[in-house]
Amino acid sequence: MKKYEAVVIGVSAGGLVALKSLLSMLPNNLSFPIIIVQHLYYNIKDDFSDLLKGGSLLKIKQADDKEKINSGCVYIAPSNYHLLIEDDKTFSLSIDEMVNFARPSIDVLFESASDAYGACLIGIILTGANNDGSMGLKKIKDRGGLAVVQDPNTAEYSSMPLAAISATEVDHILPLEDIARLIIRLSCNNTKLQS
Repeated sequence: MKKYEAVVIGVSAGGLVALKSLLSMLPNNLSFPIIIVQHLYYNIKDDFSDLLKGGSLLKIKQADDKEKINSGCVYIAPSNYHLLIEDDKTFSLSIDEMVNFARPSIDVLFESASDAYGACLIGIILTGANNDGSMGLKKIKDRGGLAVVQDPNTAEYSSMPLAAISATEVDHILPLEDIARLIIRLSCNNTKLQS
């Protein structure tokens, strides 16, 4: 069994409903952090993490620049910033050019997370209407990480899951309920490996 150190999730159109559903199924004692990029309109001023807190047992917060990443916490990329993970497992925020017409970009998060966590990373692509995240998920898979995609037949928008499936050989194509079960199982495996 492999010990996983972090989960990154990319989501776009239909994301609020998908994320609320997924996060509501997870316990509050996960052995790794979950880091999420949800495509947001640049003029959104509200903290998207506040929209996800209802119904979840997890600590959910907006990621801050230079913040240390902690297990059991869900971090959300702030609007109009790329979210990156540094080698020392802290966040950095960037206002570099948009990637795939998005800032934050899923690919930017996934690629920097792959550099920081290597084979100990789980990458998940959920509903969305573009192809952002497909190259980042490919990098995660190429580095030995786990690649998971929401079943396009269950996604509100199937374009992003289909693009990810086309870009790399994914390990799991699952509906949200089974993605939650997989996250829980891998978190439990980490706990067993530590004891």
